[in-house]
Amino acid sequence: IELDKAWARRFMRNHRISGCPVFEVFDQGDDAEAHEFIEKLGNVVVKPTGLTGGKGVRVMGDHFSDINGAKAYASEVLKEGSVVIEENLEGEEFTVQAFADGRTLAFAPAVQDYKRAYDGDKGPNTGSMGSYSDAGDIPPFMQEQDYEDAKGIMRDVIKNIRSDSGAYKGILYGQFMLTAKGIMVIEFNARFGDPEAMNVLPLLKTDFADILQAVADESLSDLDVEFERLATVCKYLVPAGYPENPVKDSIIEIGDTGDAALFYSSVYEEEGKVHTTGSRAIAVVGIAQTIADAERIAAHGLSAIHGDLYARSDIGTAELIDQRVEHAARLRAR
Repeated sequence: IELDKAWARRFMRNHRISGCPVFEVFDQGDDAEAHEFIEKLGNVVVKPTGLTGGKGVRVMGDHFSDINGAKAYASEVLKEGSVVIEENLEGEEFTVQAFADGRTLAFAPAVQDYKRAYDGDKGPNTGSMGSYSDAGDIPPFMQEQDYEDAKGIMRDVIKNIRSDSGAYKGILYGQFMLTAKGIMVIEFNARFGDPEAMNVLPLLKTDFADILQAVADESLSDLDVEFERLATVCKYLVPAGYPENPVKDSIIEIGDTGDAALFYSSVYEEEGKVHTTGSRAIAVVGIAQTIADAERIAAHGLSAIHGDLYARSDIGTAELIDQRVEHAARLRAR
C-alpha cells in the first residue's frame, strides 16, 4: 500500500473506497496514452509508482506550468517504470495515523505537516519541514466529521485488505486532503510519518509495549489507547541548500534548548561533535497546552542550535494556522 502507488489506487477503486481521485496507471511504452489522459484531465499530478521520499511527485502549477511539462515528466518517469497520473486536488492536507491489529484501528490525533522548504509554503518539496497538532483530535481548520470520514476510509482499507489477503497488522498512515467535495486520499504509508510520529508518540499515555502486544494478538478492541490532550509543534533543522544541494559534514553546536524535545535524524558524531549528512538533521518539538505555547518552546529550542542550517519559522504560528482555517472555510462554502 506504500511501496506501489499504482497498487494503492487500484485497490481503492476496486473496492469502491471513498476518497479516491480520478486516476490512471501507465506502463513503459504507454507514452501516447499517458499524454492523452493528461490532455483529458488538464490539471494533473504525476507520480512515479515507487517510493520517492516525497520528492518525486510533481504537480501542475508548481513543477510545470502547462500540459506539455506534465507530458515531458510523465515520459521521463516512463523510461524507468510505471507512472500514476491523477487529478490535482485543491485543499488542506492532514495526516491520521493508527495502530492496526487486522480488525481494529486505534487512532492518534490528526496532524498537519508542511512539505515546502521555505516559509510561506515556498520552494521545493521536501520529506517535510515540520508539523503541528492541537490539544485534541483535530487541528483548527478541521471539523470532527472530517476526522470521522478519514477514520472511516482507513477502516475500509483494513477490512478489504483482510478479505483480500489476510490481517494487516502494524501502523497505517493516511494522508488526506480536505476538499470542496469532501475528504480525499493523497496516499497511505505502512509506518508512522516523519515527522508526524514525533507529534503523537510523545503524547501516548498507554504503554507502547501493551499496544504492540494487542496488535500481535488482534486484541486492540480490548485496550483503551489514550493520548495526552496537549498541542505539539515540530520544526526540522535541515542543512543549508536542502533538499537540492545540501551542505554535508558541517558541525552542529547545541546549546540550552529549554523544554524542547530533540529527535536526531540524519546526523553523525565524530570526535564528540554532531555533523550533518545532507538530509534533515534535527527535529525540535514543543509540547504544551496550546499550539502557541508549543510553538514558542520549539522556536526557543531552535534558537539554541547553531550551524550551517535552516528551519521554517512559520510552522505552528497563528498567522499560518489562520490561513489554513480561512482556506478550509472557503472550500466548505463552495
